[in-house]
Amino acid sequence: MKLPVIKHLTQFIEDNDQDYIIETIEVLEAMTEIPSLKDEELDVIGELISNMYGAIEVHKMVKNGTDKKEALNTFMKRVLGSIDK
Repeated sequence: MKLPVIKHLTQFIEDNDQDYIIETIEVLEAMTEIPSLKDEELDVIGELISNMYGAIEVHKMVKNGTDKKEALNTFMKRVLGSIDK
């Protein structure tokens, strides 16, 4: 996950609508079923999906009253904490 990408996507959700991201995730998930995709391509799609889910989580925190910067930092700490375990 990349914080600048999540930050950008979070801003996109604020400017537009979360539904665009959700629908994009659905399309990307459907694409992972293409048998001819290489591992590297699947990795890129997986990274995009992860960043989009991250942006949705950050957006939820912001909607619940958390400052955007704090929400981004909290989310990344949670991700890094789960990796360390």
